[in-house]
Amino acid sequence: MPAYGECRHVEIRAPRDRCYAALLDAEALPRWQRALRSARVLERDGEGRPAVLEYEVDARVRTVRYRIRQSYEPPQRIRSAYLGGDFRDFGGEWRFVALDDARTRVELDLTIDPGRLVPGPVRSLIADAVMRRSLADLKTHLEGGA
Repeated sequence: MPAYGECRHVEIRAPRDRCYAALLDAEALPRWQRALRSARVLERDGEGRPAVLEYEVDARVRTVRYRIRQSYEPPQRIRSAYLGGDFRDFGGEWRFVALDDARTRVELDLTIDPGRLVPGPVRSLIADAVMRRSLADLKTHLEGGA
């Protein structure tokens, strides 16, 4: 079955380091990421950053679970490699581009292979849950909006 890829971005009124740091606190993610039901750090790297994580996400049509290994290029990039779960493959990266001292362009680039044909409307719901909401929630979290 085909993999589905998508890249989205948002501009956030916060410095790049702050945007990057918000995603390092994995245990806090479910408090402000609406689609994320749980996030568990299974392993940390030599710097104390989350290395292997397990997520449970409300993808609207169903709850999905998966494990990823993250690698870091502070403060420009966080990469994820799929380790297992409800997909055949799931990978991507967060990129942080400083626009100036107070604004950052945050990009989320994902490739998902669900392991079976997923109809367009269902794919859109999953993309909405995983990408649009993730970026919007990060923006709200960092800009202090409602």
